[in-house]
Amino acid sequence: MPAPEPPVDPIVEPTVEPTVEPMAEQDGEHWFEALATHMGPAYLRYSFTKGTAQEVGFLVGALGLEPGMRVLDVGCGPGRHVNALAQAGIEAVGLDISQTFIDVAAAQASPGASFVRGDARAMTFDSEFDAAISLCQGAFGLGGPGPFGADDTQNVGNDHAVLDGIRRALRPGAKAAVSAFSSYFQVRYLEEHNHFDAATAVNHETTEVRDAAGTVLPAELWTTCYTPRELRMLTERSGLVVDAIWSVTPGAYASNPPTIETPEFLVLAKRPEAT
Repeated sequence: MPAPEPPVDPIVEPTVEPTVEPMAEQDGEHWFEALATHMGPAYLRYSFTKGTAQEVGFLVGALGLEPGMRVLDVGCGPGRHVNALAQAGIEAVGLDISQTFIDVAAAQASPGASFVRGDARAMTFDSEFDAAISLCQGAFGLGGPGPFGADDTQNVGNDHAVLDGIRRALRPGAKAAVSAFSSYFQVRYLEEHNHFDAATAVNHETTEVRDAAGTVLPAELWTTCYTPRELRMLTERSGLVVDAIWSVTPGAYASNPPTIETPEFLVLAKRPEAT
């Protein structure tokens, strides 16, 4: 992750309460929660968060969103996509495993945005949303060791559960957009502080994160990477129909065919009408 930018405004008490019921959660804490607690609003300093407006503008078109629709953001982090959608007149619900990120998001919530803490692998939403998104490895691809990942070294169970929950949350015929790290790009441009496990396609990054005051916390990140073929197979296994898989870069989403030169793939899929 890049070095932090100038200080952000301090956190204030949340002004918008969640309007949905929390999801069923598993026991234990996900490894990312401690990092999110340390970063808090400083997460929004990183360069990959600066393209929110472009990403949302593209997704509004790709998902056919209109004012009044209801969208679920799975792994919403500090709520940047949820708030941007709400500002476009779309009711948006953000869900994240980090209570700190939920508090940061709620503190700056736009009208029409709401947030709830929960585990993306144990969602209980049922045919409630006109669309869903899961971006920037906020849930899908966020595997690794710990209480949730220890018995699923390939991270297939984790990611399948996220996609299955998204399918159930969608109304029949509704669409979802899910991003994932590219295995091709990760291997092609592997950096010294990264270790890519070819057997599991999990990238282990040794880095550091900073809070709003600049305090450094050593960090280890585990992210599952994918090829387009693997994304299609896992998405279809979850009961979704794949419409397209595109090569994208954060802040520069476009409907480009898969290549080995972009850091992410974006899956566009839908829940079948008959389910």
